[in-house]
Amino acid sequence: MMNELVLSNYVTLVVIVPETHADQVREAMGRAGAGESERYAFGSFSVKGIGRFMPKQGAKPFIGQENVLETVAEERIETICLRERLQIVLEAIKEAHPYEETNIDIYPIYQIGHK
Repeated sequence: MMNELVLSNYVTLVVIVPETHADQVREAMGRAGAGESERYAFGSFSVKGIGRFMPKQGAKPFIGQENVLETVAEERIETICLRERLQIVLEAIKEAHPYEETNIDIYPIYQIGHK
């Protein structure tokens, strides 16, 4: 018997940030309500890696120069967020994030079955 997939009230948020600003962004996310469940707050998971990009002409990069390939030590921060708080959390991330363009992935969460 297959369990029914039910869309949760939560989504998963993923944002990549320079290591130098990871704590600042994580704190802003938590203050806005990301990473909060019934019994916990400020929950997140991070993985460190190397980001690569080349600012194009006209860009105003936080790190790097126009037309020069850049590598940066970054953290991928993942957390949950109630759908009703999503807009507030997204605004907090954009305000705390140092990059000119902030990419934020948003994934649905499904509950499998009910107990």
